[in-house]
Amino acid sequence: MKKRLLAALVALIVAALLITACGQKPSAQVTPQKGPAWAPSLAPLPQEVVVKVGMKQVVSDAGILIGMAKGYYQDLGIKIEPVQFNSGQEMINQLAAGQLDVGATVTASGLFNAMSRDIPVKIVADKGINVPGKGYYRLVIRKDLVDTIKDYKDLRGRKIAIVGTASLDEIALVRTLQKGGLTTKDIDLQVIRAFPDMLVSLGNKSIDAAMVIEPFVTQGMVKGILDPWKDPSEYDPDAQTALLVFGTSMTKRPEVANRFMTAYVKALRDYNDAFFKNKNKTEIVDILCKYSVVKDPALYDKMFPTGLNPDGYVRMKGIAMDLEWYKANNLLKSDIKLEDAVDNSFVDFAVNVLGKYK
Repeated sequence: MKKRLLAALVALIVAALLITACGQKPSAQVTPQKGPAWAPSLAPLPQEVVVKVGMKQVVSDAGILIGMAKGYYQDLGIKIEPVQFNSGQEMINQLAAGQLDVGATVTASGLFNAMSRDIPVKIVADKGINVPGKGYYRLVIRKDLVDTIKDYKDLRGRKIAIVGTASLDEIALVRTLQKGGLTTKDIDLQVIRAFPDMLVSLGNKSIDAAMVIEPFVTQGMVKGILDPWKDPSEYDPDAQTALLVFGTSMTKRPEVANRFMTAYVKALRDYNDAFFKNKNKTEIVDILCKYSVVKDPALYDKMFPTGLNPDGYVRMKGIAMDLEWYKANNLLKSDIKLEDAVDNSFVDFAVNVLGKYK
């Protein structure tokens, strides 16, 4: 009798448990959000973040322009808001104030002085280097002076233009002159604030030479007013011509900064595939024609290509040389060190996600 009662009791308990289980709703399982096909291990930001990027929409901005066009930033929860600037110093001021997130710029005393005030503005990635034998930023001379200015020493006494002093442009010219044992005191230094105006001045023979960037080098060659002269690999082989800079609003938000950089490096690789491996070149040229200031597709086959490191890293030696020049010319307010100026951690993150470029 006791055995029967015990069996009945067990049956009732089991039935009660089954009824309770059936009455409960299954718990919702949270599936972690996966990353895009090109970066499956990196989930997008939980909410879209607007990132303001200062740039001039030149070809060296390809890492931003291609990434926007192909949706890489959007894939990781970032919306790019392009901002145009008339001067690099204006861009640097807004980066330091947190009003601009990312700057596509060049080295300048103002940039390093912003860092020296303990403001977390950092150089974070490559945005333009000269490819040996194909320098896109170089000293050019008037076409009619080819037989006269043959060597570096022949630059003595010449009217040579740059777009600004105390910046990359002056440094690049100084290094060129040094090859001939000259300084800026040995030439008639001219400051012309816009590259198109330099072409006009070369054309009307009011200057003899200029530090010029593409597409103006090629445009001047096509017009027959300039000669590309010597390749920069001879006189400035380690130069870091252009930079990507993160402002305080990015360095303080690594989750945003790392995703931005991953999309940026992915776009740099598309650029390199196109211009150095001839892979999907038509697509990339179409994107650059649409979003950059160079609208003529034929020019892309004629121009010296901008070098962009497909792994994103800057040339540390070039930046170190720039810092030394600013210090030697008493243009820095404090003794900023290379490791304080450059932060490779964001590129490290991107390469870890994407793997090394092959």
